[in-house]
Amino acid sequence: MTFLGNIVVGSHVWVEDSEVAWIDGEVVEVNGEEIKINCELGKIVVANKSNVYPKDVEAPSCGVDDMTKLAYLHEPGVLQNLRCRYDMNEIYTYTGNILIAVNPFQRLPHLYDNHVMEQYKGVAFGELSPHPFAIADAAYRQMINEGLSQSILVSGESGAGKTENTKMLMRYLAYMGGRVAAEGRTVEQQVLESNPVLEAFGNAKTVRNNNSSRFGKFVEIQFDQRGRISGAAIRTYLLERSRVCQVSDPERNYHCFYMLCAAPPEVVERYKLGNPRTFHYLNQSNCYELDGVDDSKEYVATRRAMDVVGISSDEQDAIFRVVAAVLHLGNIEFAKGNETDSSEPRDDKSQFHLRTASDLFMCDEKSLEDSLCKRVIVTRDETITKCLDPDSAAVSRDALAKIVYSRLFDWIVNKINHSIGQDPDSKFLTGILDIYGFESFKTNSFEQFCINLTNEKLQQHFNQHVFKMEQEEYTKEEIDWSYIEFIDNQDILDLIEKKPGGVIALLDEACMFPRSTHDTFAQKLYQTFKDHKRFSKPKLSRTDFTICHYAGEVTYQTEFFLDKNKDYVVAEHQALLSASKCSFVSGLFPPLHEESSKTSKFSSIGSRCKQQLQALLETLSATEPHYIRCVKPNNLLKPAIFENYNVLQQLQCGGVMEAIRISCAGYPTRRIFDEFIGRFGILAPDVLDGRCDAITASKRLLEKAGLEGYQIGKTKVFLRAGQMAELDARRSEALGRSASVIQSKVRSYFGRKSFLLLRNSAIQIQTLCRGEVARHCYESMRRAAACLRIQKEMRMYLARKAFKMLCSSAVSIQTGMRGMAACNELFFRKQTEAAILIQSQCRRYLAHLHYMRIKKAAIATQCAWRGRVARRELRKLKMTAKETGALQDAKSKLEKQVEELSWQLQLEKRTRADVEEAKTKENEKLQSALQEMQLQFQETKELLIKECEAATKAAEQIPVIEEVPVIDNEMINKLTAENEELKALVSSLEKKIDETEKKYEETNKLSEERLKQALEAESKIIQLKTDMQRLEEKLSDIETEDQVLRNQASLNSPARKMSEHLAVMTTQLSENGYHEPQNASPAKKFGADSDNMLRRSQIERQHHLHWTLSLSRHIYYLTLPYFSVQKGINKLIFKLFSSFENVDALIKCATQNLGFSQEKPVAAFTIYKCLLHWKYFEAEKTSVFDRLIQAIGSAIENQDNNDHIAYWLSNTSTLLSLLQRSLATSPRKPPPPTSLFGRMAQGFRLSPSSANLSVGGHVEAKYPALLFKQQLTAYVEKIYGIIRDNMKKDLSLLISSCIQAARTSGGNVLQASGQLSGSTPPASHWQGIIESLNGLLSTLKNNFVPPILCQKIFAQIFSYINVQVFNSLLLHRECCTFNNGEYVKVGLDELELWCCQAKEEYAGSSWDELKHVRQAVGFLVIHQKSRISYDDITNDLCPILSVQQLYRVCTLYWDDNNNTTTVLVSPDVISSMKVLMTEDSNDADSNSFLLDEDSSIPFSIDNISNSVSENDLTDVKAAAELLENPAFQFLQE
Repeated sequence: MTFLGNIVVGSHVWVEDSEVAWIDGEVVEVNGEEIKINCELGKIVVANKSNVYPKDVEAPSCGVDDMTKLAYLHEPGVLQNLRCRYDMNEIYTYTGNILIAVNPFQRLPHLYDNHVMEQYKGVAFGELSPHPFAIADAAYRQMINEGLSQSILVSGESGAGKTENTKMLMRYLAYMGGRVAAEGRTVEQQVLESNPVLEAFGNAKTVRNNNSSRFGKFVEIQFDQRGRISGAAIRTYLLERSRVCQVSDPERNYHCFYMLCAAPPEVVERYKLGNPRTFHYLNQSNCYELDGVDDSKEYVATRRAMDVVGISSDEQDAIFRVVAAVLHLGNIEFAKGNETDSSEPRDDKSQFHLRTASDLFMCDEKSLEDSLCKRVIVTRDETITKCLDPDSAAVSRDALAKIVYSRLFDWIVNKINHSIGQDPDSKFLTGILDIYGFESFKTNSFEQFCINLTNEKLQQHFNQHVFKMEQEEYTKEEIDWSYIEFIDNQDILDLIEKKPGGVIALLDEACMFPRSTHDTFAQKLYQTFKDHKRFSKPKLSRTDFTICHYAGEVTYQTEFFLDKNKDYVVAEHQALLSASKCSFVSGLFPPLHEESSKTSKFSSIGSRCKQQLQALLETLSATEPHYIRCVKPNNLLKPAIFENYNVLQQLQCGGVMEAIRISCAGYPTRRIFDEFIGRFGILAPDVLDGRCDAITASKRLLEKAGLEGYQIGKTKVFLRAGQMAELDARRSEALGRSASVIQSKVRSYFGRKSFLLLRNSAIQIQTLCRGEVARHCYESMRRAAACLRIQKEMRMYLARKAFKMLCSSAVSIQTGMRGMAACNELFFRKQTEAAILIQSQCRRYLAHLHYMRIKKAAIATQCAWRGRVARRELRKLKMTAKETGALQDAKSKLEKQVEELSWQLQLEKRTRADVEEAKTKENEKLQSALQEMQLQFQETKELLIKECEAATKAAEQIPVIEEVPVIDNEMINKLTAENEELKALVSSLEKKIDETEKKYEETNKLSEERLKQALEAESKIIQLKTDMQRLEEKLSDIETEDQVLRNQASLNSPARKMSEHLAVMTTQLSENGYHEPQNASPAKKFGADSDNMLRRSQIERQHHLHWTLSLSRHIYYLTLPYFSVQKGINKLIFKLFSSFENVDALIKCATQNLGFSQEKPVAAFTIYKCLLHWKYFEAEKTSVFDRLIQAIGSAIENQDNNDHIAYWLSNTSTLLSLLQRSLATSPRKPPPPTSLFGRMAQGFRLSPSSANLSVGGHVEAKYPALLFKQQLTAYVEKIYGIIRDNMKKDLSLLISSCIQAARTSGGNVLQASGQLSGSTPPASHWQGIIESLNGLLSTLKNNFVPPILCQKIFAQIFSYINVQVFNSLLLHRECCTFNNGEYVKVGLDELELWCCQAKEEYAGSSWDELKHVRQAVGFLVIHQKSRISYDDITNDLCPILSVQQLYRVCTLYWDDNNNTTTVLVSPDVISSMKVLMTEDSNDADSNSFLLDEDSSIPFSIDNISNSVSENDLTDVKAAAELLENPAFQFLQE
């Protein structure tokens, strides 16, 4: 790439640097072909013109998303563009249709969520920012539209992020395909679930990556005719087999070996494993563990992943059995045997591993040893068995290990494909190739040779694709491109794989000869390719060779080429493992044909590599390719580090620089006509007169510039390499000339301005001097006038002072005389007032003394009368107390009688129990006697049966009778007589029982009468208490009066006597116990004692009644038939069924729309009243609450009707508020009455309306009620979410229309800024949002939804509008314009007006939820933004926006008037933002500039309870349907 141009002083160029690859600077001196450059930090560099590249100083600081838009498409320009975008976390960049992905080494979740996938769906390629989703969408659209299969090639070195980008591609294709596979998992999920298994068996640690894929993976996602995913398959290529046996330090073998060694102890013991350091295949390297990786946990995770992909437990055991067998094979060492050139296991340790391997393979130990140490050669005449020396035996052992592991890996891949499910009838497929990139290390062996061969083949395919894209671009623009040369790497491929003289052919030839070594192979290479320009021999090595690949020179070491290239199945190994008793092992080695099984055909890994590459390229050639090149910015694997040399090397290895070379071979610089004229119109101002179109103007401009070789297309100008730099140099010269003219004019302006300033200064100095002289003259004249004035004022002052002294003396004399006269007058007045005061006090004393005497006499009279009245009331109280004592005596007598009756009943009960026991024993004896008698006396059988029946009836209450054997008629007669006596005894007992029942009835009647008397006594006691309180008050008054009399006892002796009399009376009362000021009143004591006595008597009476009733009930049941009990059970069942019918009626009625009463939902209050009346809140077990919850769930199944859903939100929230107040609060209870009769009286005094509890009453709820409250809370939250989500769904289309209207209005640069495209005015979309909000508000108001819920709903809806509109501003460049800001501001004004009209009761803080979009729009529409500082933006204009969001708005700003991208603020503000973003780069949350939706529940039960006003339940009318039912009459109370 050569960019020829005029390099002049002041030009900005790129020059090579040993530290950072390329550094920019300014040309300060030009000496022929050498130029001097002033670089950053004051560094001076001298370079040749051919080694520098021009720099585009007008390139945007944030870079361009497509590097074909760069003015200079060269290496430093590409590197600088990638670095600028990487610093802003913009990790994806286009180069034409090629996507370059730089690994950020940190999580960027905002780039990969479902919202971003929705943005890229169906959008034209290049319209949005670069992204893997755009590549996947372009491939999918091309597949559907053109019917062609697609392929996406993801390449890059280890750690560059190939696997992650592959996952993103599969995610998007699954999102577009949309079919769900078995068990609810998508095809993409199944493919991703197979990654841990493939990584365990196909990934290993390399020098540059701890988890490097050592195989190529081609994922085929199959689609049907409709574009739906119908299946998938994973194709693997070029597994690195040699790694199983040979590992270089510091790399590791495949992960599965280390996982198995770290497995649980029982697994390790089963397979006889141990530390990895003890196995030969693992201890060739000193690396056994990875930082941050636990192999034991990885083993468990791998087993879990195998379960997911459908590998059974037995198959998993078989897989790890084979892996363990491979490890044991590596530990088998060989020594020379007894025979010549023979070998055998070296020692017991080797024998142990041989035996263990045979056990794991389930084959014969001796057969395994023979297959390793011997070889069978089949000839025409005979079969010859040949012994192998130890080295050959080791080679045979390694061959067996490699083929076993390779077959195992192939089996796992086939199993995964079978689990995913392939579609053989698929119409199209999209393949994703994830394969290792170009490798060049200090030590490069056969593995790197095969990998680089693969990349050479893919690079050739890539070059052909890039050249094809260039041809399509040129054809589209209709320009001549026939003379463009195509750069090809076919000579390198011929060097490697050409037959018969290629490197692989020579390697296979060397492997066939037993005596060939790497030395002979290297010498053969030197002789064959000594004249080849791509092949060379290092000077300091005898066996190495160097190949000049497209990405650079790589030196290979041939020491292990021959060993690693050998790959063949030994017939003995095939026969041995085919005969294994393990079906899994034998399945890995199916039987071969008879001819092939007798010989060991040679095959090499190099040949297999060529075959697989050919198959891969055939597959890629049959598809339309797309390319993603992954780049690792640094080898430290840390974020925010960009190493230029490392990135350049990967760009070369990935073929990006080769693509740029292809582009530069044609026309690397392409500009649309408007941009070209806008930039270089200064070279020919006459073409900008507007009289010609853009194409003609561009031609005239280029002709005037004198350039040759350019092309004019249909929409663009195509320039050859270097022509852009030449035009820029001429432009700089024109700008320099213009700058000189401007400078001369400016200097002239400043010179005249200086002259005018000097002249004005001289005039001002003259003016000041003249003024100073005039001021001095004026000052002397003013002083003379002042002297005259001072003399005059001084003389006047002295005269006035003498006059004032005379006046003051006269006034003092007059004052003294007048004061003496006033003092005499004052003394006389004081004497007169004192005399009057003494007279008035004396008269007042005499009158007061007379009044006090009269008052004392009246008090004495009153005390005497009150004492008389008190004694009269005391006598009445004593009589009442005597009557109460009589009642207590009667009560005690009744209790004694009840006790006697109870004792008698208990005694009769015991007697009856004894009789029943004796009857049972006697029956047994009589039956045995009757059986004996039947044998002896058959003729008396009927008589005996009758007697036995009579004896059975009469023997219920007979005493115990000793057993007497019945042997004759005489004994029978005796027994008959005794039976008669027993019958008489039973009848007597029945009479006693009747008498006892009669006595019990009488006692019950007497108890009722005495209970009535006790109630009357209780009322009398209450009356006595009231009287005693009155008496206490009177006594306290008497005591107060007595105290007054005692104080004045000395003045009046009758009063003293009366006081003594009252004191004596008070003392007597105290001695009688009716006046105790320090303790409780006697009425209270009497009341408490009587309550305790009555309570004890009541308890004892209930106890005796209980025993009496139980005995009478027992006797009653002996006589009454069974149907009386059955009748009670039927009554209980009838009550239960009635309860169920009532609940059914309630639920049936509540599920209907009952409307509202007093702005309250009727259904909620009806349910609450019924549950409270039936006391279900206090029930331990009930199913009523479950039925109510089911009824509510059934009622809200139709979620599309917002009016119906709002009705149930009002009911459920109101019912929840009632439950919260009833079940959660614990109001203070009034103190209970002290006596039993007090409690009974309180119960009788309660009116029937007291059953209608208030809303705030406390109920001791049980578990079912509390569970019902929780379930009801969940339904309130669910219904709230339904209304909110329905509204979001309705608004999403309108918001999308608003955003789309903004994009279409700002997308055409030919229209005026105020003109909008489309027939529908954009304001109608905002009006539609307002109408939707009004409709929802009307629905909520009509259903009387609590205002707090309305506020929360509208707050979250406004938050949703804020998120959608704000994210659209940050995602779409055409939305981030001044005109669009004005358009959105109009819509925000409409929303603010709506909030004001809806009032704060319903709107709440909804307007505050739009703070992000309000501040962003306000920032867009403000003028003179370049003058605003960063502090003003963050503190005043946009305090709520983050640095990332502000930076996004500033860099995405689009000048829709000029159709150009401009930076919104000054460069200093942009620099400040970059610094802050770099500091916050490690924070994953800070990198996300998009807002997330809030789908939480923003309220609690207490919020709802506080918002619902408390009204009495009687104000709400119940449903008319329930009021007609007699069982619901309590609703009318």
